[in-house]
Amino acid sequence: MIERFYSRSETITRLRSGQLGSHIDGFAESLSTQGYSFDVLKEKIRAVGKIGRWLSQGQVDLVALDEQRIIEFIEYCRGKQFLSDIQSAALNQLLCYLRKVGAVPPAALITTDTRQLIEKKFEEYLATERGLSCRTIRYQLLIARRFLTERFGNSSFECGRLCAANVTQFTLRHAYAYKLRTAQTMLSVLRGFLRFLYMRGETPNDLTGSVFKVADWHLAGLPKFLETKQVERLIQNVDRTTRSGLRDYAILLLLARLGLRGGEVVNLELEDIDWEAGTITVRGKGKWHNCLPLPQDVGEAIVKYLRCGRPKCSCRRVFIRTIAPYRPLLSSSATHGIVEYHLARAGLHPGRKGAHLLRHSLATRMIRGGNTLSEIGDILGHQFHSSTEIYAKVAVSALRALAQPWPGGRP
Repeated sequence: MIERFYSRSETITRLRSGQLGSHIDGFAESLSTQGYSFDVLKEKIRAVGKIGRWLSQGQVDLVALDEQRIIEFIEYCRGKQFLSDIQSAALNQLLCYLRKVGAVPPAALITTDTRQLIEKKFEEYLATERGLSCRTIRYQLLIARRFLTERFGNSSFECGRLCAANVTQFTLRHAYAYKLRTAQTMLSVLRGFLRFLYMRGETPNDLTGSVFKVADWHLAGLPKFLETKQVERLIQNVDRTTRSGLRDYAILLLLARLGLRGGEVVNLELEDIDWEAGTITVRGKGKWHNCLPLPQDVGEAIVKYLRCGRPKCSCRRVFIRTIAPYRPLLSSSATHGIVEYHLARAGLHPGRKGAHLLRHSLATRMIRGGNTLSEIGDILGHQFHSSTEIYAKVAVSALRALAQPWPGGRP
């Protein structure tokens, strides 16, 4: 494999020598399937040769290679030899590859057996009884682990020693460090975890009451949105002569015409589009799915992207990164960045940026056009009517008829 990048036999022999010699070809092959350019691949392979020689010089066994060893190697390279950013990134990719093929043990677990068991049971509870998505489960486990780590550290683990003061101290340390919605979500997760511990008998008392609530005035504000002309200006300003432009144009249309969430766009798969029926299946929160009609301009934009802009790869997700490695967009933050970038290009500076801005704009346009809150909730995929109520505040003409005259004012 590496003969494609190096012609000198001395160089090839040197790269294949040492403890990483038997893995360098397989690693190079795995990288080549991810769409990297020739020069980038060559530089990543060179990084494997460097760390391989370092391991041999230090008489370090390959099985001892882990994140800490990589940090030590990077520190060693400073002042001794040049290590580019591409080569530094290749080291972590190499470690993942070696773990995948079994040449290096998996990452060590720092939790105790009791804690692992509780976390595993909590994960199973979230998946089977709550029916949450994998991403939501990962987030909830993160909060639970943070709470347990801050309380017990590396000491003996006994949930029965948890008390209300531990919960209050944790919430006071973290709740004010986040925005309102994030803090509310974090504390809601903590309540759920504490309730789980109590129901399993791990704690003698129900500690959920020790998690205070974050002050919030429901429906106090107005949804941020763009006017119809501004939405069209944003969409038409996209440069569709590039691969990234074709992708971003299709994403913006999905957000603006169907009001999808950023995560729903990211999770869209090729099988979710029924071209014959002209429908699209949206994978919403949890296990909720919704089938929506596919507007003509949205369908044409997706077809154009699939034919001319989407990189060739085995992934079934619709929207893929435009630079190597060719993999799906990781999260809704990717769509947030796309919307924010094109808002700046179009010269639009609303108070809120991101995928939800176009979602709010669609709902606002619908209610001004006479659609009911129930119809809007069906399109947006709201499970509760309370989620749609805020859009009633932008129907100014309808609300004006309900306004009572000011006391003492003119009739």
